[in-house]
Amino acid sequence: MMLTEFQKNLDYVTGHRANRQKYANEVLDNRELFSELIQLCFQTSNKNASKAFWILEFVCYRKLEWITAHLDFFCSQIKNLKDESAIRPAAKICQLLVLSHYKKMEIILSEKNLEEIIESSFDWLINDIKVASKAYSMRTLYILGQHYDWIHPELKIIITKDFPNHSAAYKAVAKEVLKKIK
Repeated sequence: MMLTEFQKNLDYVTGHRANRQKYANEVLDNRELFSELIQLCFQTSNKNASKAFWILEFVCYRKLEWITAHLDFFCSQIKNLKDESAIRPAAKICQLLVLSHYKKMEIILSEKNLEEIIESSFDWLINDIKVASKAYSMRTLYILGQHYDWIHPELKIIITKDFPNHSAAYKAVAKEVLKKIK
């Protein structure tokens, strides 16, 4: 398989914010790269899939509406992510999508999209992954719980049970969410 120029460039993406923004700007300047970027994010055998997610997150901050044509694919695939470097930006994008959906902005999520985000967010919250992904998941589930009455009680049980075993960062977000639930 021939690699595109964009795929080759992913080798040079680093975790530095300015570097990630540089490659996100390439996509923002060339919208036709967006579909390729989404596909790359979920090619879990590709060593650069998580880097593609880093770029996707930055693109979504500026042009969240671009994901509209890919919502079914994105939401159906997030449950398959295993790499924590991809899960964190995926969790953040889920939060952006849910916020936009409920604020009646540019994103309209189907019931199936919402179910898939709920399922993945709970999975990320209960599995042994880094705190940033858990924090985004808690906040996303809190928002969703304002529209699905069963979510807040479940979220409260999980947060309360896991609270003593986590870092200060987890506890800070947990307290913020629990305070809003009450």
